[in-house]
Amino acid sequence: MHMLHKLNCEATAVENGKEAVDLFVEGKTFDIVFLDKDMPIMSGPKAVGKIRAMGATTVKIVGVSADFSGWEAFMQAGADVFVPKPVKLETLEAMLEVVINKKNMSS
Repeated sequence: MHMLHKLNCEATAVENGKEAVDLFVEGKTFDIVFLDKDMPIMSGPKAVGKIRAMGATTVKIVGVSADFSGWEAFMQAGADVFVPKPVKLETLEAMLEVVINKKNMSS
């Protein structure tokens, strides 16, 4: 969250995967979502599956974990990319640029 603010991004934090899914149920939209593999109540990969099942196909979903085996779970669930922890500022910045450029091209 601190890194996102450093890059002048508006960010919403949640405590667990269920809260992330609930935001989509409420009709909220996001350009990019970062989900940790081992969140309480609902894991990141499970949240990805539910978000994709709701038809949220344009949001870029990034799976994050210190455990590299999380890559497979996130990819099978429908995440766009997996980033191992610790996430570097440069990696985050590059991903955000791709999302911003894609959004600007479709406007």
